[in-house]
Amino acid sequence: QVQLVESGGGLVQPGGSLRISCAASGFPLESFNVGWFRQAPGKQREGVSCFDARDRSTWYKNSVKGRFTASRDYAGKTFYLQMNDLRPEDTALYYCAVDNGLMDTDCSPREFEYWGQGAQVTVSS
Repeated sequence: QVQLVESGGGLVQPGGSLRISCAASGFPLESFNVGWFRQAPGKQREGVSCFDARDRSTWYKNSVKGRFTASRDYAGKTFYLQMNDLRPEDTALYYCAVDNGLMDTDCSPREFEYWGQGAQVTVSS
């Protein structure tokens, strides 16, 4: 069965960097869309970055463009979200997710079926 296990995250000062890893198993990684989402307390879950396996394109939320980079290591069966120049407003629980359906929107949580357990990122001085 599909399994996604996240690691990384933590507490960092503004301007710092963190990387979240998402170890994947139980499905053919290269044919699945990969999404990164976050949810802050009291807010809805939002898309941070999504990779469309069909056209190999990657979408980023405007506020993270140039600071966050999503990548995939298929041989190592791991997805990564590298986050640089972190800001207090990036504080949230971060999730990786995968799905093998068609992506009709840029990066909606509704289009992803399988989810990791989440990794906390806190940006504070």
